Amino acid sequence: MRRTARLLTGTALAAAAAGLSAAPAHGGGPVRTVTAAGSLQVYPSTAVPGTHVTVNTAACGSSGSALGDAGAVGAGTFPLAPSTHEGEAIGQFRVPPSAQPGTYEIVAKCAVGDKQVTGDLMVALSAVHDQVQPRGSVKTGVGGALGPDPVQTAAGVAALAVAAAGGTWLLHRRARGDGI
Repeated sequence: MRRTARLLTGTALAAAAAGLSAAPAHGGGPVRTVTAAGSLQVYPSTAVPGTHVTVNTAACGSSGSALGDAGAVGAGTFPLAPSTHEGEAIGQFRVPPSAQPGTYEIVAKCAVGDKQVTGDLMVALSAVHDQVQPRGSVKTGVGGALGPDPVQTAAGVAALAVAAAGGTWLLHRRARGDGI
């Protein structure tokens, strides 16, 4: 029995770890699209028109450079040059003001070795961190008969509790045959 429990626990932990490692990136972090040749990172992964986007990859080797293509979003080509990060090539482009909301594929082709890596850029009309969160209440016409005053609400709850207790007492008395 213990062996079965350990086996099931180990299997569950392995499945959970595999699920966590395959989780997609969210928010402003990098988006990695892994291909046979490597990966391409896009920072920020969600941008508004006019934003400068940085793209980097380690797929081209330590001294490699690449040519990036952001033509899908309308930004054209841009160079990726070796950076101070070990073995990475980095480049930048600007999302054009005319870009429409949606997800666009960004491509980088290594200068040596015919490697190609891709990453996704999501264009939004407003930045995710600039969104205004709603505040206050919504007038739906449901509830709130006593108003938002906590004293009135407590009094209403107490009145309901007394009515429920009285009704239960009367039903119990009637069931015993004592009459009303």
